[in-house]
Amino acid sequence: MTVKRKPEWLRINLKTGRSLDYVNNILKEFSLNTVCQEANCPNRMECFSKKTATFMILGSQCSRGCKFCNVSHGELEKVDANEPENVAKATVELGLKHVVITSVTRDDLPDGGAEHFSKVINKIREKDPNIIIEVLIPDLQGDEMALKKIIDAKPHVINHNMETVPRLYEKVRPEAIYERSLKVLESVKKMDPSIYTKSGIMVGLGEREDEVLDLLRDLRQVGCDYLTIGQYLAPSKEHYPVEEYVHPNIFKKYKDEGLGMGFSFVASDPLVRSSYNAAEMLAHT
Repeated sequence: MTVKRKPEWLRINLKTGRSLDYVNNILKEFSLNTVCQEANCPNRMECFSKKTATFMILGSQCSRGCKFCNVSHGELEKVDANEPENVAKATVELGLKHVVITSVTRDDLPDGGAEHFSKVINKIREKDPNIIIEVLIPDLQGDEMALKKIIDAKPHVINHNMETVPRLYEKVRPEAIYERSLKVLESVKKMDPSIYTKSGIMVGLGEREDEVLDLLRDLRQVGCDYLTIGQYLAPSKEHYPVEEYVHPNIFKKYKDEGLGMGFSFVASDPLVRSSYNAAEMLAHT
């Protein structure tokens, strides 16, 4: 397989320094993971400086094996009962104004981990009711009672990523169902219209522009408020290959089209990731 050379707009200089060391020390103290660190996100220093971070709960092993994802797929860990308290403590210790809580997919748990999400949300709110709480959740296998547990905890934003266009689901995320993912976002709005919904996709997987625009229309059809679009970068040669490095002009086109469809905020750029500019999105609603 020929590996495509990254274009100039994807070559970044990752900064390190005191802020990163400080965050790492706090994470170690409370035995926590962040997606920012695990995925070596190119925007992590910018987000940390803006007092935003994304914690990954429910362990580090996923019950699914999506072809694009770098999260480990192995023996599933016991749920840590102390994690909600530890996430809340770390959130306050880091001085976060906007915290994002995500997780591995845990199809082995009766509610997919929904109750654990709820406990994390409530613990953060107990520590500081002014912190903005966003959750990035799995599809919970379409279990609406499980989803209601998270909705009832009233996070400010519920995010569920569509990831790619329906034609590519079988190749890219074979254990997910496009319609089920859309239903998650639709159900949030039906159960509690006051909660903002959000989704994200990757491009460069072999999708066509018309398919992306159809996906955006589907998201607006179910009332999705916020959207992120970023370039897919294969974590290794064993993962799904990058089919194309999409030019920044196309990202701008998607942003303009999305705003024209009625999204409140669209972050669309090669280096955008799901939690990028999370706090700024709320300011545009």
